[in-house]
Amino acid sequence: MIPVSSGVRIWIATGHTDMRRGMRSLALQVQQSFGRDPYAGDLYIFRGRRGDLCKIIWHDGVGMSLYAKRLERGKYIWPSAVDGVIAISPSQMACMLEAIDWRNPQATWRPTLAG
Repeated sequence: MIPVSSGVRIWIATGHTDMRRGMRSLALQVQQSFGRDPYAGDLYIFRGRRGDLCKIIWHDGVGMSLYAKRLERGKYIWPSAVDGVIAISPSQMACMLEAIDWRNPQATWRPTLAG
């Protein structure tokens, strides 16, 4: 489980990333392409070309962690941005990781009677 506290920012790399790249390559991409410090404690999320795989890197102050998730069905809803990286909220990340359209989540069921 990725601990997301109030001070942690979550960044999504727009577009797709070569998923054959390891943790160091992704950290280098954060530093060179995004101009951010990969060791500052923020989460960085990358998506594969097919859209069904994402990787998250996070440095907790002691070491770098790499998390990966592949969807069995469907694709991740991914943003498009000009500068290559955008920030999202922890709740948007939770929706995204469950393949829910985090830009406009919809309730799947609503009670009709109160009693």
